[in-house]
Amino acid sequence: MSSPAEGGRRRSARLTVAVTGAADVVGAAVAVRLAEHEGVRKALALDTRRVELPGVVFRHADVRDPGLAERLGDVDVVIHADIDTSPDTDSMARTTSNVRGAQTVLTAAAAAGVGRVVLFTSAVVYGAYPDNPVPLDEDAPLRAVPDGSLVGDYLEIERLAERAPKSHPGLSVTVLRPTVLTGPGVDTVFTRHFEAPRLLVVKDTEPCWQFCHVEDLASGLVHAALGDMDGPLAVGCDGWLGQREVEEISGMRRMELPESLALGAAERLHRLHLTPAPATDLQYVMHPWAVSTANLKATGWRPEFSNTEAFQSLLVEIEGHHAALARRLGKKDAAATLGAAGATVALVGTAAIVRRARKKRRGA
Repeated sequence: MSSPAEGGRRRSARLTVAVTGAADVVGAAVAVRLAEHEGVRKALALDTRRVELPGVVFRHADVRDPGLAERLGDVDVVIHADIDTSPDTDSMARTTSNVRGAQTVLTAAAAAGVGRVVLFTSAVVYGAYPDNPVPLDEDAPLRAVPDGSLVGDYLEIERLAERAPKSHPGLSVTVLRPTVLTGPGVDTVFTRHFEAPRLLVVKDTEPCWQFCHVEDLASGLVHAALGDMDGPLAVGCDGWLGQREVEEISGMRRMELPESLALGAAERLHRLHLTPAPATDLQYVMHPWAVSTANLKATGWRPEFSNTEAFQSLLVEIEGHHAALARRLGKKDAAATLGAAGATVALVGTAAIVRRARKKRRGA
């Protein structure tokens, strides 16, 4: 961990801290904590959508606009939380938005004389593999595959964060990598995995689940921003839950499929634009990618939520929703597909129907 930088605005007793994406779940949670922190002189909420938060000053700003630097003239630290993680966003538009946003924030912060930028990606950047140690060390190599999904966005943001201090001397960058995010308003590929009537389990695999409540991510971001910490810093609950523990807590039954069938169906459905998640995303529900949070905890940070509590928060949030392979089903879809086999098997069956239809057309 680094010591506080000498000189400049960073040495003031209390800091002005801006958070991007303040109208979204993570950004709002960060802004509220900043306003309550004794080490913060002014908490700024940056967004294109106006948001009213107690003790927080709103400032209209687009993180993809090169003119962002003009909005950061009095800022000591920027926490960049404006990242689109929705499974429903067009993949090309999402990547353009996420990568351009991070790049613009880093460049604008350097131009405005901001001392530090703190941002978050995800622990998915480590990749999920059967040979991963449990837990992974925070300094483990990033083995995830940039496959056009949100994972690819995170890897590119990590690359930008690593290069920024070299391109902009005087700018420090800290990256936090949360585990599976849960909490009010959180909607991701992972939360939708638990919206299926039955949990998809790939035969002969041993997944483990490590969660991170949105409030713990917010506290970790604020802690890192005010503590001048270097990364990588993983953030999440202590330990992890096994697949059977997850099933016991949720009361959900599993639907076990052979790997070839599960991956093949997921790939075909994604190629046909029937599901937003590429087949490679299934690796994260097949193999372990739990990570140690020792670096952040060594500085005094502690999670407020256990894995069980964070998971229970997820279950509350998804109540009433139905999804299959990250595709959320409407009421009509759900009524048509939620039989004994569940929506996952229904989509696998869809792939078989498409395959048969193609064979018939070729034979015609």
